[in-house]
Amino acid sequence: MGFLDLNIFDTNQQEQIDSIILKGKMSAMTIEQIINQEVSEWRQSEKRKWMLIGERYYRNKTDILERQRTAIGASGAKEPVANLANNKLANAFTRKLVDQKVGYLLGKPLSVQTDNEQYLEQLNTFFDKAMMRRLKSLGKEAINKGIAWLHVYYDENGALSFKKMRSEEIIPFWRDEAHTVLDAVIRVYEIEAFEGTTRKTVTKIEWWDTQGVRRYTYSGTGLVPDVEMGDVGSHFTVVSGGREIPLNWQRVPFIAFKYNEEEQPLIELIKSLVDDYDRNKSDNSNNLEDLPNSIYVVKNYSGTDASQFRKNLSIYRVAFVSDDGGIDTVDIKIDTEAYKTHMEQARKDIYEFGRGVDTQAENFGGDKSGIALKFLYADLDMDANLMETEFQASLEQLRWFIDTHLYNTTGVDYSSENVDFIFNRDIMINESQVIQDIKNSMGILSEETLIANHPYVTDVQAELDRKSSERDEEMPRSTFNGLRGENDGDSTEGEGESANE
Repeated sequence: MGFLDLNIFDTNQQEQIDSIILKGKMSAMTIEQIINQEVSEWRQSEKRKWMLIGERYYRNKTDILERQRTAIGASGAKEPVANLANNKLANAFTRKLVDQKVGYLLGKPLSVQTDNEQYLEQLNTFFDKAMMRRLKSLGKEAINKGIAWLHVYYDENGALSFKKMRSEEIIPFWRDEAHTVLDAVIRVYEIEAFEGTTRKTVTKIEWWDTQGVRRYTYSGTGLVPDVEMGDVGSHFTVVSGGREIPLNWQRVPFIAFKYNEEEQPLIELIKSLVDDYDRNKSDNSNNLEDLPNSIYVVKNYSGTDASQFRKNLSIYRVAFVSDDGGIDTVDIKIDTEAYKTHMEQARKDIYEFGRGVDTQAENFGGDKSGIALKFLYADLDMDANLMETEFQASLEQLRWFIDTHLYNTTGVDYSSENVDFIFNRDIMINESQVIQDIKNSMGILSEETLIANHPYVTDVQAELDRKSSERDEEMPRSTFNGLRGENDGDSTEGEGESANE
């Protein structure tokens, strides 16, 4: 494995940074020119746009909330109207599907398994409850935006730490087509600052690669070195002999967690379906509120022109015509059956293409056998399989940073150890059937495997330790009782023989 680059960071490395060639991106341009171009393109990119839409729809801020009711005006063009119902019914399908996927795959704590107990103890200090919470947050970010980012750093106390970054702030430079190896990362973010008594928004830009980090502030004239934060620096520093030594990782300290290989967010697959559902449900609500049972036709009144006629019909539901006097009505019928059929199909499409489980489906409360549940969860399970494949690769990258940290702090190299990250999925199961299957598998499968699949167990290692403790307590008791019986028997027999003699 590669360990920390222990070369002291100095200003000469700036020349190395300037000479780096990033595949398909770098040429004779300077770092500043590349940053300006990439940031400008990124802000206008479709990928970033979908990230923002994904987060907005997860918060149920769908497009229907921006809709206005319009009617044909006197000019023949549509114009906003205020006296008609404008119900904006936002349905939180995106939030439900995202939370369902995160809860299914990451709802239960991740299990870390390795044969080296000392290594396992070290890993468990990093994969604690805070990390489990962070992984759930990464899962939600990845589904909403296609990709999530974890930053590796040392905190002010010198502890190896991790932070989830906002995906729309990260511009990656990939070395390969499969997007597995990073050459560099640009981070673009905004902060609130005060200039005197005036609050203003300041844009910060960071360039990260294996040589360190360069920091800039964006102004009206372009990039300005960020002197306040330090314009050029290393990934971190260590104190040795009373002085600080800047050091760098051999990898860019950012780890990508992908929702799928294409880095495509969920919202891109279902937005049109969700918008259609919102629109039709809102329209139906408006019709129920606005439309009377009929339209009035007033005869022998010609005080309006054609454009006013259209407006009156749209807004007031009254039609003025000239002929014989009198008032007639035209009945209005809402096709409720067609509406119901359309909405049911729209809901099915959202869950089918969103690969989720519709808890209001007719078959949800039916057969609870294992086969039926597997069929019900098939799409969700398929999506979770693809996501788990990407997360497993990301966890291996995370492990590289942990192993490197342990080697440099303890001198022990764990990089050759085999480690399994087990995702304990939170699937609805028939517990009685599972427990019976575990009983039938005793003597065939290992105790650890059986315990790991038991529905009542949340921490496999803790349960194994408790089982071991129980056996240790029972063994001395049974041994003591057995010895006591033998001694008592020998003593009684000896006394009997002596008496006979």
